[in-house]
Amino acid sequence: YTILSKVHSDRNVYPSAGVLFVHVLEREYFKGEFPPYPKPGEISNDPITFNTNLMGYPDRPGWLRYIQRTPYSDGVLYGSPTVENVGKPTIIEITAYNRRTFETARHNLIINIMSAEADFPLPYQAEFFIRNMNVEEMLASEVLGDFLGAVKNVWQPERLNAINITSALDRGGRVPLPINDMKEGVYVMVGADVPFSSCLREVENPQNQLRCSQEMEPVITCDKKFRTQFHIDWCKISLVDNTKQVSTFQEVIRGEGILPDGGEYKPPSDTLKSRDYYSDFLITLAVPSAIALVLFLILAYIMCCRREGVEKRNMQTPDIQLVHHSAIQKSTKELRDMSKNREIAWPLSTLPVFHPVTGEIVPPLHTDSYDNTSMPLMQTQQ
Repeated sequence: YTILSKVHSDRNVYPSAGVLFVHVLEREYFKGEFPPYPKPGEISNDPITFNTNLMGYPDRPGWLRYIQRTPYSDGVLYGSPTVENVGKPTIIEITAYNRRTFETARHNLIINIMSAEADFPLPYQAEFFIRNMNVEEMLASEVLGDFLGAVKNVWQPERLNAINITSALDRGGRVPLPINDMKEGVYVMVGADVPFSSCLREVENPQNQLRCSQEMEPVITCDKKFRTQFHIDWCKISLVDNTKQVSTFQEVIRGEGILPDGGEYKPPSDTLKSRDYYSDFLITLAVPSAIALVLFLILAYIMCCRREGVEKRNMQTPDIQLVHHSAIQKSTKELRDMSKNREIAWPLSTLPVFHPVTGEIVPPLHTDSYDNTSMPLMQTQQ
């Protein structure tokens, strides 16, 4: 069901189209490519990361994925080869980076994709969503073997293969919170040569579909055979019968994220007719400008040519109102002149005639010969 191999220099592997391919990049192997640990007697545990790409290109083929959780864990290449790449050697460049010494080591992995058997791909395919697993945990041979054994126990096929494994994050899932050792989840697609068992078809019952719509756990009789190690979300199971070309449970089947080929780019022809923008210019610029000019002229006429003037205003104002207005202006001017000449002595009418404390009569601050003709005097009240 899977091909497992350790990394070597220019290693050739022969996966089959439509069957899960797994290749482990072991850190222990690359430790020999780097200088020994500086302190003798201590075990080398250098952080090592890997970069994988198709030779001559910056990324990997569309069907091939890579994962490495930490620099202290092994890297894993996995995916399901496509039929289009059968017979074409795929050379993957593997570059290991030692994060302690900043040295690199490069090896090549030659993937020779073989054609599948006559009855491949298997016509009956089921995709399970396992909630308590991460993708690198599921790629381990013993874990994947236990899961396929549980599926074979409830399905009873003659041939059973793991077709593909996809992380829930690649399907739009969210990164889980770092509490209670929560997992991101993984989708596992398997194929068999016999129709689905009655246990797998229990998800199609109206009662179970109603419970799934209410976000409740459906009742599956064979769930106990998985529950000891795998927590399966039965509401997300997908059953596909390729003999009828219809999905029995989920209509939308997500692909590998590869866009369909749209053909070659065809630029527009050089014989296109030129467009006249004169009418567009008149509509967008000339007409608004003309309207703005007319409004400006009307406003200028109202503001400049329709003014009545001061003389016309005075002719239409009663004489008594003009006299009052003139008196107010004169008084205002006199007060302003007095405020400007604060340094001149106050008029005698504004001085106190007795001391505010002793009550004695206080003489004026200036003599009688003081020239006060220029000072405005307040009129004596009658």
